Amino acid sequence: MGHSRSRSKSPRSKSPSRRHKSKHSRKRSKSRERVKTSHSKHSRKSRERSAKPSHKHARSGSSSSSTSSSDEFKLHTKKRKMDEVERLAEMERQRTSLIRFDRRQREMEQRLVEEETAKRIEEMVKKRVEEELEKRKEEIEQEVLRRIEEAKREMEKEMMEEMERRRQVLMEEEKKRQEEEEKKREALEQIMAENNRKIEEAQRKLAEERLQMVEEQRKIEEERQRLRKEQERRVKEEQKKILGKNNSRPKLSFSLKPAVS
Repeated sequence: MGHSRSRSKSPRSKSPSRRHKSKHSRKRSKSRERVKTSHSKHSRKSRERSAKPSHKHARSGSSSSSTSSSDEFKLHTKKRKMDEVERLAEMERQRTSLIRFDRRQREMEQRLVEEETAKRIEEMVKKRVEEELEKRKEEIEQEVLRRIEEAKREMEKEMMEEMERRRQVLMEEEKKRQEEEEKKREALEQIMAENNRKIEEAQRKLAEERLQMVEEQRKIEEERQRLRKEQERRVKEEQKKILGKNNSRPKLSFSLKPAVS
C-alpha cells in the first residue's frame, strides 16, 4: 500500500520541479541571446568607431599633423578599452545574476524535495504506528490494566501505611495521656499519704498527750493514796502511843474521815 501511494504521488511531486527547470532553461536561453545581441551591438559599434577615425584620418591626412593623429588614435584605443570593460562587466553581471537565479532555483527545488520527502516519511510513520497500535491493541490494554492494578496496590499500601502511622500516633498520644494520669495519680497519692501521715502524727501526739495526762492523773492518784496511807499510819502510830501511855484510861474510838479529793 505504501509503495503504490508513493508511485501515484511521484509524478505530481516532480511536476513543479520540471516546470521550474523549463522556465529556468528558457530564461537562460533568453539571457544568452541578450548577451549575444549586446555583444554583437558592441562589436558593431566598435567597428564603426574604428572605421570613422580612419576615414577622417585619410581625408585630413594632408592638413593635420602627426601629433593630432596620434592623439586621436590613443583616444580611439581608450574608448575601445572602455567599451570592452563595460561589455565584460555587463557579461559578469549577467553571469552573476544567472548564478544567483540558478542557486535560488536549486534551493527551491531542494526545499520542495525535502518537504515532499518529509511529508511521505510522516505519512509512512503514521501508517506504521497505526498498524503497530492495531496489532498491539490487546497487549496495550493488558499493560494498562496491569498498571492500574499496580497503582491500586500501591495506593492500598500507602493507605495501610498511613493508617498504621495514625494508629502509632494515637497509641503514642494514649501512652502519654496514661503517663500523665499516672503522674497525677501518684502526686495525689503522695498528697493523700502526706495528709494521712500528718493525721496519724497528730493522732499519735494526741494519744501521747492523753497517755501523759492519764499518767499524770495516775501519779496524782498514787500520791493521794500514798498521802492517805501515810496519814492513816501516823494516826495509828499516834493512837498506839496514846494507848501505850494511858493503859488505864478507857480506849477512845477515833474515826477517820476519808480525805477529800
